[in-house]
Order: sequence, then structure tokens, then C-alpha cells
Amino acid sequence: MKAKLLTIALLAGALSGCNNQSDSAPHPAQVAAPISVETVNVTERKLDINVSLPAQLLPYQSVDIYPRVTGFLDSIRVDVGSRVHKGEELMRISAPELAAQRSQSDASVHAAESQLASVQAKMASDEGTYVHLAAAAKTPGVVAQNDVQVAEQTVAADKGAVSAAEHNVSAAREALRSVAQMESYLTITAPFSGVVTLRNLHPGALTGPATGQAGAQPIVRIVDSNRLRLVVPIPEAEVGEMKQGQSVGFTVPAYPGETFHAPIARIAHDVDLSTRTMHVELDVQNPKDKLAPGSFVTVSWPVRRAEPSMFVPSTAVTADQQHTFVIRVRDGKAEWVNVQTGQTVNGDMEVFGDLHSGDLVVRIASDAIRSGQSVSIRSTKQS
Repeated sequence: MKAKLLTIALLAGALSGCNNQSDSAPHPAQVAAPISVETVNVTERKLDINVSLPAQLLPYQSVDIYPRVTGFLDSIRVDVGSRVHKGEELMRISAPELAAQRSQSDASVHAAESQLASVQAKMASDEGTYVHLAAAAKTPGVVAQNDVQVAEQTVAADKGAVSAAEHNVSAAREALRSVAQMESYLTITAPFSGVVTLRNLHPGALTGPATGQAGAQPIVRIVDSNRLRLVVPIPEAEVGEMKQGQSVGFTVPAYPGETFHAPIARIAHDVDLSTRTMHVELDVQNPKDKLAPGSFVTVSWPVRRAEPSMFVPSTAVTADQQHTFVIRVRDGKAEWVNVQTGQTVNGDMEVFGDLHSGDLVVRIASDAIRSGQSVSIRSTKQS
């Protein structure tokens, strides 16, 4: 009886072991179900938009007026806001020292001219003597040959003295002209037509190029406000198809709702390494002084592409730590396609990469959808 019970127990244990082995055996690999995605077609079209860029209006010409001689500001005829014309007298400076220098230079000129006249008279007399002796020496025994040679040498010395006196006269006259030129600096005129925007000194002030703090600042500043420079720093990605003469619109805070236009006049053709922008200037005519130099403006900058670009919805572009990409669907598989992005137009983003018009991409991309993963298209909408 005991032997029969033992046998039954052994058989039960064996059957239990078989069942445990059957439960722990691995099942065949299960294939993950495809992810359902919504797709959209890649479209192709030319980029033709305007982007808003900050810019600044500057005067076409601007000059700080400094004195060129030391003296006292005798009179000044302009103040901030004064309109001046080219050549118009702005101010006068008095410098008594220059008057003394002029008198001294005049005296030097007269002395040099008198000295020249004296040596010229002596040379004329000596030449007459030489001619007379040379003629007399033709008759033997009348004049000694030595006297003729002495007269000839005297004339040669007189010619040297006359040349030196002529140089002295020229030098004295140059000194007088220099003083006269310095005196002309006492009257300061406008170098061009414009408006006075700054005035630092008043009558009686000591001024000059070397008078410390007074000489370190301009007396007045004049700007040409009839013509302005609109300076626009263009990001390097947007320089595109700009051309000289192309009209560009801009607005200023002082006149909301009003758009001004000006042509592109100067292009630097060089990108600033620190700001990654290109310096571009527009010529703005401002005959009625409606626009103020120094104002900040908003430019509606045209961005064009010579060739068509590919566009996808902005949501179709995603990124991880290393790539910016879209997810293309091909043959039921997801495929990451690296792209570079450009402009955004009405919710669509310009992309550059291995894409073609009509390609299907996931409308709402995510790096959770891995490249090579099976996907099913839920619905397809045209962008």
C-alpha cells in the first residue's frame, strides 16, 4: 500500500514539473502594432514675403564744427534748430595775437623786398662797371686785365645776393599768406546746408584746438536733414535677392498707420562677424523734415528666393539633441530626414533637405516615432 502511494506521488511530481516547464517556455516574438499617424504632403513654391526688421534713420551728412585757431568766441549767429545754408557765416573768433603776427609778417615782407631792391641796384651798377672795363680793355694798355676780372667776379657775387634776396622775399610772403590763412579761420561758415542740432559755447568763451575741455568739444553740430540714411542690419539668411534701387517700405512710431518708401542705395556686400548681419543703406528724401534723424523705424524687408523651396507645416518639424528633422512615411515605415529650416509663412515652414514635392511627412512629428518604425496612415490632408 505504501509502495502504491509513493508511486502516485512521484507521478504527480513529474506531471507538475512538466506543467511548470511548459508555462515558463518563451512565446514566439510578438510584432508591435504600427503607429497610426496623420500625414501631409510636402509642397513646393517660391518664397516671396516681407519680414519686419528694426533699423535707424541717420542724417546723410553730419559734422561737428571745431575751431582751428585759439581765440575768444566773439559772436555766434546760430542756435539749436537754426537752419543754415552752405557758406553762411556761423560765428566769429577774435585772436589779437594774429593781428600782431600779421603786422610782423608785413614788416618782414617789406624788409625783404627792400633788401632785394638794394642788391638788384648794386648788381646793375657793378654790371655797368664790368661792361665799361671790358670794352676799355680791348685797347691795349688802357685797363689792366686784373681790374676786368675783379669786376666780373663782383657781378657774379651780386647775382648770388640777388637770388638769396628773392628767396627771402618768397619766404616772407609765404609767412604772410600763412597768417592770412589763419585769420580766415576766425570766421567759420557752414560746410553744407542743414540744421543746427547742438551748441556748446557762447560769446566770450575761450576756444581752440588745444585749450583743454573747451577745445575737446565742438562749438556746434550741423546735420543734413533733407536727406537721410536708413541703416538696416540684414540677417545673413535674409540678404537673398536684394538689388540696388529696389523700393522698400518702412514705418515710424511718430506716424502710425503711414508707410514710407525709399530705394536701396548702398549694400556692404560683407557680413559682420559679430552680428552676422549685412549693412544696407536706403536713401530717404526728407524735404519737409517730417522724419527725424536718430529715429528707430520698422522696415518691411522683402525676402525672395531665386529657386522654389519646400514647405511643410511647422508642426512637422521636430528636433532632438543632435538633429532637426521631419518624418517621412515611405512603404509603411517612418524615416527621419534631416533638414535646415528657413522662413515661416502662414504656419508653413521652409525646409531644405532630401525632400521632394509630394513626399508624405507626419503632420505632428515627435522623436518618439523612431526611424524604421512601422506606421499606418490615419488620414492624409493637403497643407
